[in-house]
Amino acid sequence: MSLRFEGSYGGAADRIGPAAIMECKICWTVYDPADGDAFRQVLPGTPFAALPDDWTCPTCAAPRDQFMVRTDPSAPDLAARTAPLVADFREIWNGKMRDVPLCNKALHVEAVGFIAHEGRPLGVLVTPWCMNLVLLPAEGEDWSDLVPGAKEVVAFPSGDYEVLHNVRPMVGGYKACSLFSPMSDFASQMQAVEVARAVMTELFRPENRAETDRALDIRAARAAELAPPPEAPAAPSRRAVISAGLAPDGDPGREP
Repeated sequence: MSLRFEGSYGGAADRIGPAAIMECKICWTVYDPADGDAFRQVLPGTPFAALPDDWTCPTCAAPRDQFMVRTDPSAPDLAARTAPLVADFREIWNGKMRDVPLCNKALHVEAVGFIAHEGRPLGVLVTPWCMNLVLLPAEGEDWSDLVPGAKEVVAFPSGDYEVLHNVRPMVGGYKACSLFSPMSDFASQMQAVEVARAVMTELFRPENRAETDRALDIRAARAAELAPPPEAPAAPSRRAVISAGLAPDGDPGREP
């Protein structure tokens, strides 16, 4: 059986360590391998990946592919790598974006779902004005010579995506692909984070690959939650979730 975990290392089950503590994204029930599951007579010390195929959440009966990694001792610690990125964008927020009307003040700057992809930190950056897929350089790799505004196509299992180069004082060089801007459709930080996690899962699914000259977008697992009422404008398209269309130069609401 090929098992996937939403919001966890792009859905790659083989990258979840045996001591990883998992959390149901429906009801937030935690599975800790150290405790097992007395309800299903799963012995303490049983890794999540070794649970029976028919195992479900003991609280809400959600299937195990609805669980996300809460903590994983064997996972690379990317917090130190994403901290400068978050700090840079918090500076942008405090310095010039806080009073911009298009910003969603229910949101804050947060790095979500970062994994080591081919040795480079990859994840989603949520801010009050945009949501971007962000690729950072590998340890010891120098991207300080990137030309801001230059474009590059990066391949993922779901398709090829156009990213924009940029350089910031604290994080240095990085590459970003615009997902959402502005962020007015999100009612809360939790909702934005859940969509960001869904993006990281769908990005690595080959079945999302577009049969076109380039992959334009992939479907967000939570797009339906963002759909407006029937009388409102149409719901965001698949393109709105992961899009190769980046912000035009000079748009303060779409700084990557």
